[in-house]
Amino acid sequence: MKTIVSVNGLSKQYTLGSELITNQSFREMILGTFTAPFRKFKRLRGTDARQKKFWALKDVTFSIRQGEVVGVIGRNGAGKSTLLKTLSRITTPTEGSIEYQGRLASLLEVGTGFHPELTGRENIYLNGSILGMSRQEINERIDDIVEFAEVTEFLDTPVKRYSSGMYVRLAFSVAAHLDPDILVVDEVLAVGDQAFQQKCLGKLKNSANDGRTVFFVSHNMTAVKNLCSRIIYLKDGQIEFDGEPSDAIAKYLSAGKSDKALWHDQDNANTHLKRVELRNIKGANTNLFQYTEEIFISIDVNEMTHLTSVTAARLTDTFGNILLTSWNRDGAESFDIFSSPLQTFVCTIPAMILRPSDYILTVFTRTPDKNGIVAVEETNLSITISDEQCQIQSDRLGLIAPTLQWRQIGTEQKS
Repeated sequence: MKTIVSVNGLSKQYTLGSELITNQSFREMILGTFTAPFRKFKRLRGTDARQKKFWALKDVTFSIRQGEVVGVIGRNGAGKSTLLKTLSRITTPTEGSIEYQGRLASLLEVGTGFHPELTGRENIYLNGSILGMSRQEINERIDDIVEFAEVTEFLDTPVKRYSSGMYVRLAFSVAAHLDPDILVVDEVLAVGDQAFQQKCLGKLKNSANDGRTVFFVSHNMTAVKNLCSRIIYLKDGQIEFDGEPSDAIAKYLSAGKSDKALWHDQDNANTHLKRVELRNIKGANTNLFQYTEEIFISIDVNEMTHLTSVTAARLTDTFGNILLTSWNRDGAESFDIFSSPLQTFVCTIPAMILRPSDYILTVFTRTPDKNGIVAVEETNLSITISDEQCQIQSDRLGLIAPTLQWRQIGTEQKS
């Protein structure tokens, strides 16, 4: 297969901090008029102390062959969206070059290119034109676009009345039916429901089978693993790994977990989340549990006295699937949050629920301040479930492996 995308030394730098001038006095306005040229000169020379430089991408190099489905993963702020925007010519790179052959279509935001006052039909023609389709091409494919998007009844309704799900279905359908040589998709599938997500993934697979190249960004590791033949893992604007999906996902997930069974914050007096500890039934501090053991999560929080403050625990498998999220409000017990500044919550995961594997436990708090702004604090610990004692059958498929109760009900003979 020929190389269809070539990226060499790609870097993108942003300037953090800009002047926001409000409520000036007359004297300040006059003074600002005289000092503006000097401030502009400083910015051009890069010597303005109020401005900081930030590299969203730094020296990124890779090439993609025709027909490859490439996943791009990384934590928030890693540079994924910046990479796709530079590939789509939305953002100009600071350094480096991008070369590609053929027609590229991108779906980076829900309803990109849609006009809210226009109907779905009118937006199909508008968006199709923006993506490079001729009117004849749109006429030939409009039935397929509408059928795929499942918006037939609302085709002549202004899209401002569409739900976010309808928006993304129509936007994805237009981009996918363009039949581009390169299709760039950035996390928009998270808006659709599960059935539509599977439909989109199937369309992307078909595009790859037809020899088209797909760039796919998602936090859903299962979707990325099932769809992609190769994954680029970005970290701090640089390529941390480029290769097999299973290896890339393992590196990405391992970077976010701790092998410790205890976490505590001693440095910052202003934080609410203070201590998280994993214990077994004997009270021992550990992150290794048998399938038949309960898991006790002890969480210390400080100054969580706001009525809408919450403490929660979330469990994720090694593919990024969220298995469960539990809040301290789930329990029948009514907690007295005003009893003392430092409180301890204990959450119990029952035995014989999790199949033997590795998991990531995320404990987090959400606390609104006096202005109603919600602050989130979180930390991660690892949990390993072993199966040395009971040997769970290998054919017991599923994300979890609960031992369910079975009983046989006898039938009475009819007289």
